[in-house]
Amino acid sequence: MTRTYLDWNATTSLRPEARAAMVAAMDVVGNPSSVHAEGRAAKALLETSRAQLAAALGADGADIVFTSGATEAAALACAGRDLACAEVEHEAVAAWCDPLLPVDNDGRIELREPGESAVQLANSETGVLQDLPAGVAVSDLTQAFGKVPMAFNWLGCDMGLVSAHKLGGPKGVGALILRQGLDLHPQLRGGGQEMGRRAGTENLIGIAGFAAAAQAAMRDLAAGVWEEVAEFRNILDSALSDLANNTILVGKGANRLPNTTCIIAPNWKAETQVMAMDLAGFAISAGSACSSGKVRASRVLRAMGFDDGLAGQATRISIGPGTTRDQVLRFAEVWSAAYLRALSRAA
Repeated sequence: MTRTYLDWNATTSLRPEARAAMVAAMDVVGNPSSVHAEGRAAKALLETSRAQLAAALGADGADIVFTSGATEAAALACAGRDLACAEVEHEAVAAWCDPLLPVDNDGRIELREPGESAVQLANSETGVLQDLPAGVAVSDLTQAFGKVPMAFNWLGCDMGLVSAHKLGGPKGVGALILRQGLDLHPQLRGGGQEMGRRAGTENLIGIAGFAAAAQAAMRDLAAGVWEEVAEFRNILDSALSDLANNTILVGKGANRLPNTTCIIAPNWKAETQVMAMDLAGFAISAGSACSSGKVRASRVLRAMGFDDGLAGQATRISIGPGTTRDQVLRFAEVWSAAYLRALSRAA
């Protein structure tokens, strides 16, 4: 059976550029904290990668702290701070904040005090993009980075979170971007690496792959690759609505990521949808991959005003530069036929 991967928001395949950078980094034997020649070579690669990531992020002059992923970056940014957020935030951020910010039916957050709030730039489940005012304390940039034009410096937030594997880098590496001069309380203490903000020997191989993937992602964005992705996403949205007209397209009234479709199929459980599509050769999800393995009603959709029933009948289809027009049309056809069968059985 030919498989079609439609879960790009969960993770992406490793870019060739990232793979090549990681293979090259494997031959760098020194510890970046060592002062001998081998250590200096490792330190040079670390700082080159940091500069490359800063350029890709539009974060020149900002401080970049490498972490094990966006989840650790969220803990580093949010722990010990009294921050408000909305229920639509990823659990890695929501775990540290008070869910006080209201959300409208299209997933847009009503922001009251930017300097005391954590606000994502894009939602991983719905693709809804937020209009960030300057001065937001923490912003999760993970899903937006590499898919839409953005720059940390013109966003004007104090701190941003990113993860390598969302844009073709390796799993297990991410970064926290900080406005220069901002105080930060380290969560991991020890050797004083990462400017004393995150102790532990840096994952040099992963960091090199992250920087290379970020550079490649920016080239794709500049070349208009994601504009074609958006075209195919729009074709998918229309096909799903036409073939099964009682579906609900989540966030249709808001700006969304160019690759994300969140669809509610009334009277068809999300878990059943995911399994049926998996058996048919399509990989989709029922929300954030970080809560997978225990499919339940999406708290993101509940925050947007959907009841538990509808929130438990939503799936996410997230496509990418490798997705074709034929694949999205074939998925819409197979998904819609399965949905009609499910409704017929339930009748």
